Amino acid sequence: MLYKNSGVDIDRLNLVRKGIGKEVIKTYRSNIRSTFGLFGGLYPLDDEYLVSSVDSVGTKILVACGADKHDTIGADIVNHCVNDILTTGARPLFFMDYIGFSDIEDKVLLSIIKGLARACVKEKMVLVGGETACLTRFYPKGIYDLVGFIVGRVAKSATIDTSRIAPGNMVIGFPSSGLHTNGYSLARKILLRQYTFSSRLPELRGTLGEELLKSHRSYRKILEPRLKYIKGLAHITGGGFIDNIKRILPKGCTAIVRKDSWDPLPIFKIIQHLGKVPEAEMYRVFNMGIGMVAIIDEKHQRLFKTGRKIGEIIAGVSGVEVV
Repeated sequence: MLYKNSGVDIDRLNLVRKGIGKEVIKTYRSNIRSTFGLFGGLYPLDDEYLVSSVDSVGTKILVACGADKHDTIGADIVNHCVNDILTTGARPLFFMDYIGFSDIEDKVLLSIIKGLARACVKEKMVLVGGETACLTRFYPKGIYDLVGFIVGRVAKSATIDTSRIAPGNMVIGFPSSGLHTNGYSLARKILLRQYTFSSRLPELRGTLGEELLKSHRSYRKILEPRLKYIKGLAHITGGGFIDNIKRILPKGCTAIVRKDSWDPLPIFKIIQHLGKVPEAEMYRVFNMGIGMVAIIDEKHQRLFKTGRKIGEIIAGVSGVEVV
């Protein structure tokens, strides 16, 4: 089974994004740094950049609704957004949320917001506000949407400059907690044909629902003190290794990712086996147990003990090869 069989066509989405970026740059060309294709948008202010990003939790929400557990979904979107702006070297300043629904219980709404607030405190930023929109008959009963907006800051001199990436650099991978917030349309289509969220599989420590609701990990704490040694950061989200690492590579550089350098988490093996998903598709849709990738000089490897070497940069056409 492929991702597009579950309703998500990555290639089509990439073409749409590329077209939007070209049109906006063409229409509103200015001296503001262009950031289309990166993980966060940079806006210059004197000697620093404000860095912003926006994303949603996606269909992971349907897992939260199916398992009736909503206290971690807020951390998912907060941490996702923190990781996105971290790829530029930015620290978070404040966060805003959007929750859209037609008919949900008050306790569900409260649980979501409490989760958001706890995650913001943990990530040392302020939850300045948000919008709760009741859209009559727009969403199915009990279903909601959750979107997060983040703003951070980074000194221009401290911005991660991906143009410094060069052949001979090392690719370091940092473990994920699970699916994070991507690939759930395909995962649900495969897993729910045979299991329920309360099912217990021998490969997993808890129920299937608990496994799928593991919070998206934040990498700020472990990477923040080491940002000056990093030449590039790729948040492994939708598009997996292929699309996300490619976004930060300069011309003439190819990233080689060696899949035998780590053991994918059991949940990915279950999804691949049950759905007969081609291996190449797995590494393009899911993070496979690696949620963030850093590109560094080999001499700095000792500073990144929580990560592991998963590949290297070689000369070639800009792109990613999973071997």
